[in-house]
Amino acid sequence: MAVNGDPSVLVTGGCGFIGVNLGRSLADRGWRTIAFDNFSTGKREDGFAAGYDVVEGDIRDREALTQAASGIDYLVHLAAHTNVIESVEDPVNDVDLNVGGVLNALLAARDANVKGFVFASSNAPLGEIEPPSHEERVPKPLSPYGATKLAGEALCSAFAGSYGVPTTVLRFSNVYGPYSYHKGSVVAAYMKQVMAGERLIVYGDGEQTRDFVFVGDLVDGIAQALASGLSGEVFHLGTGVETSVNGLVEAVQTVFPDHEIEVEHRPERKGEISRNYSDIAKARRLLDFHPDTDLVDGLASTRAWFESNTTT
Repeated sequence: MAVNGDPSVLVTGGCGFIGVNLGRSLADRGWRTIAFDNFSTGKREDGFAAGYDVVEGDIRDREALTQAASGIDYLVHLAAHTNVIESVEDPVNDVDLNVGGVLNALLAARDANVKGFVFASSNAPLGEIEPPSHEERVPKPLSPYGATKLAGEALCSAFAGSYGVPTTVLRFSNVYGPYSYHKGSVVAAYMKQVMAGERLIVYGDGEQTRDFVFVGDLVDGIAQALASGLSGEVFHLGTGVETSVNGLVEAVQTVFPDHEIEVEHRPERKGEISRNYSDIAKARRLLDFHPDTDLVDGLASTRAWFESNTTT
């Protein structure tokens, strides 16, 4: 519900990595923010610090999620299982969390008659394609994780068409930054490995590429999607820059000149895409999305945060 005219937003997974950064960004914009989280990876205290009212609950609990969404203006669905390799090992769990979760969130949004619903997807639904990824590509997911995200996108389209829920799908590229201590991404892993004096692990030859976007830029894009008033759209949010894992290692070494950093190569992993980056022209045009954080600058900010939170 709105308080003194301020819009209200419920964020599933609000106490997690992206959620905490989003909460801070929306609070700075004057929004009333509510986090719905089961604390499997997020922390209650991080949600409070971000300015959220925190509601404990699981996205598989439809009744609890519907109750938390009652009276809100907007809903952002971030909560999901995001590990590609684990999805290959246990696809049933991925479907349960990622497909069932977004269905419950959409039902809650429908019943609350929200003004906007944002679904956090990724490039995984597209599978192995010649980059860049963009909105006109035909999805061909390679992993159960990618398939569940594609199912979530389809449900968003169906709820927009069947119930008039104003949905927006945002396909995130590889996000990094502060509060990522529980995230299994390569940047978070490298931060922890360097600080522990361990080798950086590179799977395969390191020539696989990704689009690394700083979380501060990403949450600006989410906020702009909420404020846009658009419905039924899909957007890619990244930087538009293709960076190899070897290039990331070099950037990490630049940010840690005071550390001896060794690299260990291991066999490539099944289900992972070899090359990927995003064409963000549509988001630039319709959302005024302009990510401007350089990779080295973003890594430096991430290092500073990790060093100040070594006990977490």
